[in-house]
Amino acid sequence: AGERLKPWEDRVTLVHSNFCEIKSVLDDLNIEGVDGILLDLGVSSYQLDEPERGFTYREDVPLDMRMDRRQTLTAKDIINTYGEMELFRIIRDYGEDKFAKNIAIHIVRAREEKAIETTGELTEIIKQAIPAKIRMAGGHPAKRTFQAIRIELNKELEVLENTLDDMIDLLNEGGRICIITFHSLEDRIVKTFIKDKSQGQKVPNGLPLTFEETEKMRLATAKLEPVGGAIKASSEEISANVRSRSATLRVCQRLKRLQ
Repeated sequence: AGERLKPWEDRVTLVHSNFCEIKSVLDDLNIEGVDGILLDLGVSSYQLDEPERGFTYREDVPLDMRMDRRQTLTAKDIINTYGEMELFRIIRDYGEDKFAKNIAIHIVRAREEKAIETTGELTEIIKQAIPAKIRMAGGHPAKRTFQAIRIELNKELEVLENTLDDMIDLLNEGGRICIITFHSLEDRIVKTFIKDKSQGQKVPNGLPLTFEETEKMRLATAKLEPVGGAIKASSEEISANVRSRSATLRVCQRLKRLQ
């Protein structure tokens, strides 16, 4: 990014940090509010395309999956130290794999023989846990488990849920936040958040108010207004960049703050 943005270096500040640190980062830069925030969630193509980063299930490389390599915990640690029920929960909740229980059982059984150290070893174990008929019909059998382990390792959903409120508070009036998600778990969090912040606080029943008055009170506490609906990649974009097919962009705008 530094090289690509060099012509505009006097207008760009690069910070290597997790976006959950956005408040402290802006404090350090003496920035009180921003007009725009773009979140491009998930793994970057650069990380996927470097086998040594350990995100791929298509090559046999050390299990890593760290988005930030300053972190010490790796996918290998999760696979070899989490209990069977923890692995089941992760694969079920983050991978939405109906064979989560059997995959967890097979992982625990395999590591009793030797530590699971590579993506290839893990992929073979997952294949053994899924019926052959299902393996032939669906996508790659390891895809969901690898997604689940990656999400757990990098705390992707936890960071997203815990940071959106901070980001809205940092937006100036009329400022926009644009969020690109790449799977249903992320998109569900974002969609629910936008809905809640657009509706405002519910007015208690029984107050001596007209419908118009209760609506006015409710909307007065709303923080966001959606800008259009969900945006998907066009067929032209997908043909040029197949990875864009799973992307969903949602945009919303900060409403006027209460005086």
